[in-house]
Amino acid sequence: MTGGELTLGAVLVRLEEREREIATQTEATQERITELTAQLDGLGKAAEEIRITRKTLLELPEPQPPTPPPVELPDHPAYQQIMAVFAQADTPLRARAVCEAMDLEVAPNNINNVRLKLKRLAERGILSETEQGLFTQPQL
Repeated sequence: MTGGELTLGAVLVRLEEREREIATQTEATQERITELTAQLDGLGKAAEEIRITRKTLLELPEPQPPTPPPVELPDHPAYQQIMAVFAQADTPLRARAVCEAMDLEVAPNNINNVRLKLKRLAERGILSETEQGLFTQPQL
């Protein structure tokens, strides 16, 4: 045999070395597969949690705007009379028409007093002033 020829023992030694290298690579690859599998499972769980959260949020009812507190009518009986006039009215009214409907004398003093009360009711949101001096109940 010459120096370039391999003996059976040398071939077996090289095969053992190669087998150990492959076993080491296999073990490292198996560890990497285990790590990637765990990472994949974690990502799958996170995606499922997001799907559940989205589904839960979509099933929630739409939030309702807060209900404003009821506006209280002033205690004076004239306000109840004014509101009774508007409950029967089909169109916006001026202070003069409200005086007539309340059977008040159509005098400047009465018209001005009713106008002030109408303005007060409009400030509280009980009535609306659709244009200067013209009042109606707000549309709901």
